[in-house]
Amino acid sequence: MSVEHFQRFAAECEAMANGTRNPKDKEVWLGLAQRWLRCAALAEQEQSKVRARRRRNHETIH
Repeated sequence: MSVEHFQRFAAECEAMANGTRNPKDKEVWLGLAQRWLRCAALAEQEQSKVRARRRRNHETIH
């Protein structure tokens, strides 16, 4: 999945948190949003590693 997908899921969870009055439900939704944001950060790190590897491989070839 892409970084954007994870960020969209996080935003949806934040919207659900904002739409509830129940403090426990809000806490759960915000926790889920944080997990999705962590997934986005990890996906971004992986994408950066892939880009760096591709650059190194390209430089080695040329």
